[in-house]
Amino acid sequence: MTSPGSTPGTATRMEHDLLGDREVPADVYYGIQTLRAQENFHITDVPLSHFPRLIEALAQVKRATARANHRLGALDDERAGAIERACAEIAAGELHEHFVVDMIQGGAGTSTNMNANEVIANRALELLGREKGDYEHLHPNNHVNLAQSTNDVYPTALRLAMMLTFPALAESMDHLITTLRAKGEEFTDVLKMGRTQMQDAVPMTVDQEFNAWATTIEEDVQRLTRTATLFQEINLGATAIGTGITTDPRYAQLAARELADLTGVPFVVAADLVEATSDTGAFVTYSGILKRIAVKISKICNDLRLLSSGPRAGLHEINLPSVQPGSSIMPGKVNPVIPEVVNQVAFEVIGNDLTVTFAAEGGQLQLNPFEPVIGFNILESTRIMTRAMNTLADRCISGITINHDILEDDLRRSIGVITALVPVIGYADATDVASAALETGRPVADLVLERGLLDEGRLNALLSPASMTAPHRATPTGTMPAVPDTGLDSGEITRLPTDPPSDV
Repeated sequence: MTSPGSTPGTATRMEHDLLGDREVPADVYYGIQTLRAQENFHITDVPLSHFPRLIEALAQVKRATARANHRLGALDDERAGAIERACAEIAAGELHEHFVVDMIQGGAGTSTNMNANEVIANRALELLGREKGDYEHLHPNNHVNLAQSTNDVYPTALRLAMMLTFPALAESMDHLITTLRAKGEEFTDVLKMGRTQMQDAVPMTVDQEFNAWATTIEEDVQRLTRTATLFQEINLGATAIGTGITTDPRYAQLAARELADLTGVPFVVAADLVEATSDTGAFVTYSGILKRIAVKISKICNDLRLLSSGPRAGLHEINLPSVQPGSSIMPGKVNPVIPEVVNQVAFEVIGNDLTVTFAAEGGQLQLNPFEPVIGFNILESTRIMTRAMNTLADRCISGITINHDILEDDLRRSIGVITALVPVIGYADATDVASAALETGRPVADLVLERGLLDEGRLNALLSPASMTAPHRATPTGTMPAVPDTGLDSGEITRLPTDPPSDV
């Protein structure tokens, strides 16, 4: 039988496992168990190599365990050195094409662990001057996987992969925030109508709208960073179910320390390894943050599509950059393709979170066998969200322009400005003016002057950008009443904490 990817006549080597003997292509670094996994799991066509940080994480975990086993005297100098060198090469980006197992697999990640064990073993054998497959001298299970189980290696590697991937996501969020704020500065004090429930509300400035989008993303950069620290607790040393069978009593702490030294991540061993081996709560929490970010980004894209709708029969307050023709049949049509693609990324991330939730709930007894789909969905969410936010910033936000005439005309015709006059002319007169404006189509300002409710100077002051878009005190006489001392400096704002108290 020929191996997947091989052709008749290709040189092979014979390997043996529990199920018997198989020919493996002589030039590949993986072995028989990886070969079987390739045959069994044609699911996503997304191999481990699709996520380089996961492979790096696997290599660093194996490197740390080799160091720990060497220090404990369980692994001799020659084998430990060869394993370390092989792992260092893989962590630096080499041999990734030999990590061929499908990301979604049965066996709780055993195929991933064995793919790593076999590639590392065969590269280490080469470094020792041996042939691939010469496992008598250095074995994937006996040496590379010494004092380990898939059930502690795989979740530890997933946690490290999350720690390695989230900084790029946080950086893309920061980039989007900076782009939004810079765009807002271009439109400082430009008035427009704010809307609630798709109806005219009260005036605001364009920069307030852009800064609100920036702030809602900014809130979650810190949440993302804090949540990622949950991955610092690992179950390395737990082996099969958390009892630490086959390990030296000193091994878990030593392996975690070595992994921390290699990666710079302050890993700690979980206090209860039995609990930690079956627990996927950190993944659920982290995926929830990704979903929260996706929901917010999608809402911003909904706003962008609505505000740019038209150009003749929509709001058309803003112009999105024209990045490609929009129709194969309608000449001149340009669609909001960047917000649309980001919307779709958000939908994917939201769906991925539901998958993570079900997979975490589906665990039984001392192990959750569904961590492969958890890892796949979180890593994919992180990857596409990172790209989506950079795309949104660079291909859309940075090129937005506004249509001043439309903003001014909407503001002039809207009855929403009447709200700014309520503290001075009263709710009843304001309601009468609003009704008349709706019936006649005349501007609110004209009706207020015509009825003698305010003189032109006072009216202009109340309808100024400063009065309509920020808190201020106004009375029917225009005087500023005495205000009791609140203990707050002018302009100081009291904010709620980012997160509720821990006892809530």
